[in-house]
Amino acid sequence: MLAASRPAPTNRKGQVLMSHAQVLNAKESKPSLFRQPRAVWAVAFACVISFMGIGLVDPILPALSKQLDATPAQVSLLFTSYLVVTAVAMLVTNWVSSRIGAKRTLMAGLVLIVAFAALAGTAGSISGIVGFRAGWGLGNALFIATSLAVIVASASGGFEGAIILYETALGLGIAVGPLLGGFLGNVSWRGPFFGVSALMAVAFIATTVMVPATPKPAHKTSLAAPLKALRHRGLLIMSLTALCYNWGFFTLLGYAPYPMKLSPIQLGLVFTGWGILVALFSVAVAPRLHRRFGTAPTLYANLLMLAIVLAVIGFGTGSPNTVIVATIVSGAFIGINNTLTTQAVMTVSPVERPVAAASYGFVRFIGGGLAPYVAGKVAEAYNIHVPFLLGAVAMLLAIVVLSTGHRLLADAERASRTGVVATPDNGPAFAESTASGDSAAVVGRAVEPSGDFVAVGEIATANDRKPIVLAIDAGPAAHAATAKAIEIAMARPAPIDVLHVQEIEIVGDAAIDRESLDQARAFVDARLADLRAGGVVATGHVLRSVADHANIGRLIADYAARVGAALIVIGEPTNGAFARMLDGSSSHQLLADAPCDVLVVGTEREPELLTSA
Repeated sequence: MLAASRPAPTNRKGQVLMSHAQVLNAKESKPSLFRQPRAVWAVAFACVISFMGIGLVDPILPALSKQLDATPAQVSLLFTSYLVVTAVAMLVTNWVSSRIGAKRTLMAGLVLIVAFAALAGTAGSISGIVGFRAGWGLGNALFIATSLAVIVASASGGFEGAIILYETALGLGIAVGPLLGGFLGNVSWRGPFFGVSALMAVAFIATTVMVPATPKPAHKTSLAAPLKALRHRGLLIMSLTALCYNWGFFTLLGYAPYPMKLSPIQLGLVFTGWGILVALFSVAVAPRLHRRFGTAPTLYANLLMLAIVLAVIGFGTGSPNTVIVATIVSGAFIGINNTLTTQAVMTVSPVERPVAAASYGFVRFIGGGLAPYVAGKVAEAYNIHVPFLLGAVAMLLAIVVLSTGHRLLADAERASRTGVVATPDNGPAFAESTASGDSAAVVGRAVEPSGDFVAVGEIATANDRKPIVLAIDAGPAAHAATAKAIEIAMARPAPIDVLHVQEIEIVGDAAIDRESLDQARAFVDARLADLRAGGVVATGHVLRSVADHANIGRLIADYAARVGAALIVIGEPTNGAFARMLDGSSSHQLLADAPCDVLVVGTEREPELLTSA
């Protein structure tokens, strides 16, 4: 239970543990979500417009078919050209950005979107729009490959603040895109294309002026890296699962508007409801389901529900209301699937995350690009029911494909919970360890699949006392927590084991490191320097993880049990109530699993003692 705040919390023996925490850096202000540089807002605005493209053209599909005298199969090529080019472009985006830098790659993508969206609006035939949508797809691939990284790099409101802004942009774009497309499309089918071009032009100017130049990465990615990565069975299985899923998803997105028989504005409202559910379930619900049931079981159930939804549409195409309701409901399952499939890809992939994302994106967008065109051809050859039933079969096939990699995913997920991850160099390893007195981090060698941590360097034991685990992130409370750990360690005396977890963040179908491994090492080294200056014997570790935030609490608790810790000291969470509501609290999970007392140290109030059960 959480003890109430009090002047002098005690341990189970009634001994006083602490007084007020000493803050090493006199005044540290907490990061603010809204106190961001203009560069962040510029890129976030561009993200909103980019995400609008997902559902922007849906409200005008029937109008395009009627006014340009084109069949639904021909109109569906708008999706095919866009997504197939995006798929192929995913193979080169890392190659480009690793040579010219993130900002230039971002700007190149914006220029292409502005140009080709405007050209699509001037086209006089469906074939012209299809061709220009291909160029739009190339620009979008370059943009989405770098936008999240640029926001995180430019944000001053903390990592969580940057992620929340990106999630907000994702939600607004998906939800507002169909609505804007419906209103503009009600005036003319050209309206949505010109609207996107104009808004992206504004975003391009803002990005050019406000976003500072980004350095070129030290490591250059080869062109062949994404294709070579598909030789890894786990990544290939998850990518093929996503291909089948995207087949059903884009069948629905590209062909559902026709049996609804609605005006552009009405279609915009339907897909706005759909988009709200996609965003909400992607950001808020998917992480909770993952923590409760695990990745694979949730995906099995979710894919089955999507198969049922597509079957309902397939059998109910004669009822517009049935199609409308089923389409809106599908947004919930699509949001869950987008997040958890990305989570699974990052969990099983033994290659660099940008390379894994490129490989996965290439395969899945191929499925998404082909599906709407095939749906149109099948409908012409048979009837309107068949494309949706074929999409339902694709969802069931995704379950079968996923089941062939069940053990791989389960093993990788188990490893992420214990801090043992697969690395391309040495197989399973506990990640990086920094020994006391040495500023260089040393890579831990392979360990047994049991997940035991391997210590690099001599484990410090002061008077054979049980160590204090100091588990901290890079937030404002890190210095205060370090000071409190020094105070307690000197009083006992006891050694301190610094533990810092290097996480990744999953946002929809994007993933990004919270920090580089070099940054994580530097952070631990800085804390060790503080401890050595305080006269405390200490060891440091960096644990690499792909787990969600709550699993970080499990990682810390597991590690404390392994080393026989007498106390865990953590900094007060700083990600805010909103972020904790969306993604759970690692500190709460730590309290549930901790083998010893947990001391929470903030910068503005008394430390609080969390007593383990």
